[in-house]
Amino acid sequence: MEEKTIVSPIPGVFYRKPSPDKEVYFNEGDTVKAGDIIGLVEVMKNYYEIKAEADGVIERFLADDEQLLDAGQEIAILK
Repeated sequence: MEEKTIVSPIPGVFYRKPSPDKEVYFNEGDTVKAGDIIGLVEVMKNYYEIKAEADGVIERFLADDEQLLDAGQEIAILK
């Protein structure tokens, strides 16, 4: 199966959870469908959903929770 990389379209802080007291959206090894939210990027108190662009399994997260990202930076590998 072909690997796809999910990238951040904007710079900001990456969050794997919808809020600090919630569980992460997905873990490595979880199956996702196209359109599933895998995380959020915060820019100046605005939150942008990062979605899987295809069906697959999250092979590995390349960005840590609360990591500062650049636009175009890789977030996860989908297999």
